[in-house]
Amino acid sequence: MPKVDVNGIDLFYEIKGTGEPLLLIAGFLCDHAYWSLIMPLLISRYQVIRLDNRGIGRSSAPDSPYSIQQMANDVAALLDHIGIAQIHVAGHSMGGQIAQELALAYPQKVKSLMLLSSLAKGDERFNSLIETWGELPGHLDFKLYEKVVLPWIFTDAFYSIPGMIEQLIEFAINYPFRPTTHGLYHQSRAILSSDTTERLKDINCPTLVIVGKQDILTPVKFSQQLQQSIPNAELVVLNHGGHGFLIESPDAVVSVMFNFLGQLKPSNTISF
Repeated sequence: MPKVDVNGIDLFYEIKGTGEPLLLIAGFLCDHAYWSLIMPLLISRYQVIRLDNRGIGRSSAPDSPYSIQQMANDVAALLDHIGIAQIHVAGHSMGGQIAQELALAYPQKVKSLMLLSSLAKGDERFNSLIETWGELPGHLDFKLYEKVVLPWIFTDAFYSIPGMIEQLIEFAINYPFRPTTHGLYHQSRAILSSDTTERLKDINCPTLVIVGKQDILTPVKFSQQLQQSIPNAELVVLNHGGHGFLIESPDAVVSVMFNFLGQLKPSNTISF
């Protein structure tokens, strides 16, 4: 698995599939593996690039402040290294914040934008949660930390599946590239300091906003703000799934993504 030296850190990434390039940016507490359930479908049509943001996974986690703009610059440097001039970009949660900054700072690189369970700026409840989640790893063992976070990510229906939450927690605590305490802290502060509210009008690429109807972490109102502020953005609210709909409802998410991306094809494209 390759790494590239960008902006003073080692950035981990992987490339799979063939076709038009599609970049996936994960959110807080998550590395590239968070997209795993939708990868088989995505790579059947696209060349998919996934990365670990600074502070997580196999990328460097410097013990110094991060910003969302800085992480967007990391992504831009990665694209330059790979030699990709323009790309479809999908970001989940914090990854959607990074994707917004990428589209604002490097509009020539972003062919289309898909913002999943994301936001322009958090409200007081959201900010309080993220602040706490950034501090708790220094006080709780990782298993208990997961137990605190997961109820905000998954729905009642998902919790009712026997053994499902236990499996996720077991996977997390045995994952060989668990996040560092300081990496989570610095990512949380990057989220809290990010605000694209007044700049969303400057995003000029085709944009899709997706949110789960039962998302209690980044509720529908956050996605409505994105849709209303980004010119000609499209909003899709999925009836099933919450913030973790990439795990709860992967087929529904991919279907919406494919429908959006399919509409962007040139009118003279012939399908077989």
